[in-house]
Amino acid sequence: MSSRKSEEPPAPKGAGPIGKLLSAPAITAQSGGDRLVIKEGRIFLRCGVDGDINPKFGGDGLYSDDTRFLSELQIQVNGHSPVALSASAVLGYAMTVNSTNPEIVDNGNRISQQTLSIARHRFIADRLYEQIAITNFGQKGADVDIEITLGSDFADTFEVRRVRQRHVRGKEMPVKRSPKGFALGYLGEDDVLREAVVQWTHKPKGWTFDDDGRAHLLWSMKLGAGEQETVGYSIEPSVGGETQKARSFKTALSEVRAAHDKWLKDGSSISTNNDTFNAIVGSSIRDLKALLTPIGDEGLEVITAGIPWFVAPFGRDSLITCYEMIMFNAEPARQTLLYLAANQADKDEAWRDAEPGKILHEVRSGELAGAGVIPHTPYYGSIDSTPLFLLLASAYYRWTNDIETIEHLRPSLEKALSWIDAYGDMDGDGFVEYARRSEAGLVAQGWKDSFDSIVHADGSIAEVPVALAEVQGYVFLAKSRMAEVMRLFGDDARADELEKQAAQLKKAFNETFWMPDEGTFALGLDSSKKLIRSVTSNPGHCLYCGIVDRDKAASVVERLMAPDMFSGWGIRTLSKDSKAYNPMSYHNGSVWPHDNALIAAGFKRYGFHQDTNTIASVLFDAAATTREARLPELYCGFDREEGIPFVDYPVACSPQAWAAAAPIVLLQAILGISARAPDGVLTVNHPTLPTWLGQVEIGNLKVGASKLHLSFHRDRDRTSFALMEREGNVAVSVEE
Repeated sequence: MSSRKSEEPPAPKGAGPIGKLLSAPAITAQSGGDRLVIKEGRIFLRCGVDGDINPKFGGDGLYSDDTRFLSELQIQVNGHSPVALSASAVLGYAMTVNSTNPEIVDNGNRISQQTLSIARHRFIADRLYEQIAITNFGQKGADVDIEITLGSDFADTFEVRRVRQRHVRGKEMPVKRSPKGFALGYLGEDDVLREAVVQWTHKPKGWTFDDDGRAHLLWSMKLGAGEQETVGYSIEPSVGGETQKARSFKTALSEVRAAHDKWLKDGSSISTNNDTFNAIVGSSIRDLKALLTPIGDEGLEVITAGIPWFVAPFGRDSLITCYEMIMFNAEPARQTLLYLAANQADKDEAWRDAEPGKILHEVRSGELAGAGVIPHTPYYGSIDSTPLFLLLASAYYRWTNDIETIEHLRPSLEKALSWIDAYGDMDGDGFVEYARRSEAGLVAQGWKDSFDSIVHADGSIAEVPVALAEVQGYVFLAKSRMAEVMRLFGDDARADELEKQAAQLKKAFNETFWMPDEGTFALGLDSSKKLIRSVTSNPGHCLYCGIVDRDKAASVVERLMAPDMFSGWGIRTLSKDSKAYNPMSYHNGSVWPHDNALIAAGFKRYGFHQDTNTIASVLFDAAATTREARLPELYCGFDREEGIPFVDYPVACSPQAWAAAAPIVLLQAILGISARAPDGVLTVNHPTLPTWLGQVEIGNLKVGASKLHLSFHRDRDRTSFALMEREGNVAVSVEE
């Protein structure tokens, strides 16, 4: 039980109240539209399908380190906006936008429509690189002016999301000019200089600056019939005056391409007889690489949560993502665990919702964090990051048998276990609860972290402290799996105690949270220990964790697949029958792919193979309707109608980490694959391929020091399995 002081330490100076800290960004009148996204390292670009960064689309821009370094980038040809023809950002780090000209008549210079091809080739490495190739397909010469307009508001991500509005900002700096370009600059409230450093590879005819700081670059050219000319430039986000040596377009592109090729080579290879599913898995793997982000000075990389709002380390998101994708590659799990352990809370600090042993929720590196306006340095307001840290550590051990890393993590694992009992269980009732202490913190601190997401059946918001159902599942599985780790350390007494605690928690959970009239578990317990009787997707996570009694599992599966919960595109976060239901909300009726993937894996754990395949099939259908064969963070929970795609959530992140990893854990569940590398065993449990998937091959599958090549084939209603190759001593156990 926690021994919290009655008087909390004050918030830092200048950190005044910011109201409800929402997990979802505000929706503006201009939200929506198809967006293109590319990312590499800490830099990402979000723009329209025409390639422009248009200020009316609130989230568009060139970002790095929680700052928007470019808030406007627009192109004109002879004073006219080009007509977009096609666009692709399928590689994750590069995009191509093809456009043409409208009818142009200017001072006797007439260029018929669709005469010019304007191909914009971009990629991100250490900066944004762009080359624009203009080709004249007309039968006579053309005088062509290409103008690029650039602007930067240097807004903090929290400002862009409209989570935090400021009346006082830092100082716009005078433009710095150089022979090869210029820099737009801003000195923030945190006394850090941020600059957008523009360099051209093809010198413009001229460049001018508006009173509002916007830059205009102009290239003029005479193109004969069939001639082509290329212009180009780069933009480097610079923090604190640091810049990197510029490289040529060709060299930088070659290096970033090689890094992505290595990512693919290092992971498991996944191929099937379904080309669309192959595209979905390929998109997922590329997105996960794009979201991999260098963090701090330790040389570690962490998969950040999602573009554009959450390109930062998130405990919960990074942990769940690594857990979902561990069959593909376990290395991100190792680096994430090391990073989170290094930043584990070591003191009780209310402003950051920190307590000794707690794993962080979110870290920000922008101006507002640096100035102490927000508590994300790190912020610890997450009830589930700590048990999920233990879960990922045990999963990493099971897949890799990397004893050295687990030994290194041991002090952090012990501290996390201690936090669960000493702070997580506030009142000593055996359940883990949350309640924010920071006035700038999150009101709700589970994965459904909108302030209005934890509601009673009558629509009223539950009073804190709240004990969430899925959190008890995480704690149960974390303690069960940590018992294995403690036996590795030779501490059998500690292992026995953890197993005893897990068994007690399972018994108490099934007795306390069960709603027999609904045939499922309550969302949680409120401050008075009253059941939060909303029917939600949360108990599906409990199936995944194995905390659900066998005699209740079928009822939970049936309830989750009932029409009020299952939309046809997936399981909703909240029942249609709830008074708080809104299919367009962030957490009260929407559909989240990662939520569904974990639920589907939970179905598999309890032997409901066809229900697993049903969830996999509808998520497959959803991804297949998107531009990049990509599952978004979430979509609206409206009922599925034949021939009509799912309804977009207007400000969903895409790509988003745990949505990107969802197809991998779904495939793992379909195939029934699990690993116990310390015992030298890979288990294949009742593989059941859906009707749209006839064959699956997984190569370079790493289990400990061994590598496997597995093959699965469906013949009517039966799925067969074959071990094609094995390097090492791992045994394969098949369970029917």
